[in-house]
Amino acid sequence: MTAVVVPFRVAEGKSRLGLGPEFALAMLADVLEAAEAVGPPVLARGGRGQGQAVATTLERLPRGPVLIVNADLPCATPRDLLALLGSAPPGGMALVEAVDGTTNALALADAGQFSDLYGPGSADRFRAHAEALGVDCVTVAIPNLADDVDTPDDLERVEGRLGRHTADALVSIREAA
Repeated sequence: MTAVVVPFRVAEGKSRLGLGPEFALAMLADVLEAAEAVGPPVLARGGRGQGQAVATTLERLPRGPVLIVNADLPCATPRDLLALLGSAPPGGMALVEAVDGTTNALALADAGQFSDLYGPGSADRFRAHAEALGVDCVTVAIPNLADDVDTPDDLERVEGRLGRHTADALVSIREAA
C-alpha cells in the first residue's frame, strides 16, 4: 500500500494568505481526506523545514512507493492523487510543479529516492536528482495539485473547486467579517 506523506507546520497559518491557522487546518483536512482513499496518510512535522520533516517521516515508513503531497492543495481529490501515482514510471518519480517552479506533489517508486530539495526552483532540482539517481522522472499536469493556495489571488482562482473543509472555513470567515 502507498503511504501519503503530508508536510504541515501545525502552529503556523499561511501568512501570505492572511487567514490564520484555522484556514490552514481546513486545507490540510481536505488533503488528508483525499489521501485516505489512496493509502494511509502520515503528517510530516518538525525539523528545520519541509524537506527535513519529510525525510524524517520517510525514515520511519517501510520501503516502497510513496506520495508526498503539500498541505496547501485544498482542491486535491483521490482521483488526482491516484493519477499522480499512476503517472510515475516503473522505478521512477513523478512530480507536479506549481506555477512558481516549486514542487507541490511527488510520487516516488521508493521512499529512498527522496532528497530535501524544496524551495524556489525545486521542481528542476527534483528532476535533476532523478537523473542523478538514474531513474525516469515525469512532470504531470494535474490542475488540482498544481494550484496551491498561498495568496488571496490563489484562493480566488480555485474557489469553485475547494474541498468541503476549506469551502466551509471560507464561508465562516466571510460571515465573521
